[in-house]
Amino acid sequence: MPDIYFEEAYGKLYEEIEGGVCETFEFTHPLGSVKHLFIKRKIDIELDSILYYDLTTPYGYGGPLMFCKEESNRPLLAKEFLNAFQQYCKEQNIVSEFIRFHPVFSNEKDFEEVYKLVWRRKTIGTNISDFENPVQSEFSKSAKENIKRAAKAGIETRVTRHPKSLKLFKEFYYKTLQKNQAEDIYFFTDDYFDKCLALLGPSILLIEAIYEGEVIGMILNFVHGDYVHIHLSGTLQETIHLSPVYIMMQTLTIWAKEQNMKLIHSGGGRTSSPDDKLFQFKKRFGKHTEFNYYFGYKIWNPSVYERLMEAVGAVPNSPCFPAYRARLTKEVG
Repeated sequence: MPDIYFEEAYGKLYEEIEGGVCETFEFTHPLGSVKHLFIKRKIDIELDSILYYDLTTPYGYGGPLMFCKEESNRPLLAKEFLNAFQQYCKEQNIVSEFIRFHPVFSNEKDFEEVYKLVWRRKTIGTNISDFENPVQSEFSKSAKENIKRAAKAGIETRVTRHPKSLKLFKEFYYKTLQKNQAEDIYFFTDDYFDKCLALLGPSILLIEAIYEGEVIGMILNFVHGDYVHIHLSGTLQETIHLSPVYIMMQTLTIWAKEQNMKLIHSGGGRTSSPDDKLFQFKKRFGKHTEFNYYFGYKIWNPSVYERLMEAVGAVPNSPCFPAYRARLTKEVG
């Protein structure tokens, strides 16, 4: 697969968090193929003694990914996929599906006739392949000034591929979450980090900032194929004035260029606003590189969907999808 989000090992990492089992639907046709990885979740509302399920994307990005032999045949292959997957959902008692499409691959474009698409926000990347010096070309003036400040202060960096432990990273990450008063969904458990290392160890790249012999910041990245995805990070509050994140981003970008990577993807902000503070911060490392991030919705069994909503008293225009889970989740989607 061209990216880590389409790998089964990544999906399995989120089975417990998403409350289901990772499965893959593989559709093959003379025109090409479609691979669709998702988490299949049991719906805890029984109708007529039948168990029903819904589908969701593992935390991050995903959705069906098309491999078509001829570009002009992509719409036809999508239609054939729709027919096959509709039958699969009928056989598996699947009621609805929620997708977080992959902004870098723009795979929502192939399936706009299959799913209802909703634009969520922009995401940011650092273009590695198209610039001889990505730091010079993609980083903002203030970012480069902060790198100089960090270097002058004596901050050094260290790069580790496939680390043996994530214990220290967890400490930094939790401290950062507490400082930012983050929502509970971002407090990944010890078990999550153990599984992350066990399932995705070779794909993990740690960047550390070191000051006076002590680690003061860390970034956990996923590396797969031609892409680097910034996953989680943590810094010590008392050393933020030394700008450790900036010099770590420089180190990551230089490493990616040396490894002939195409892109570092850092994601988006907390909201869809172009003035979102997190979005603006990430923009300092990707002046020229933005992507569109879409959600996808599909009700595969409308009659059962309606009955499930009635069973929990959900309103038709609920901002939560699926609506019958409105009482069980805070996430829109």
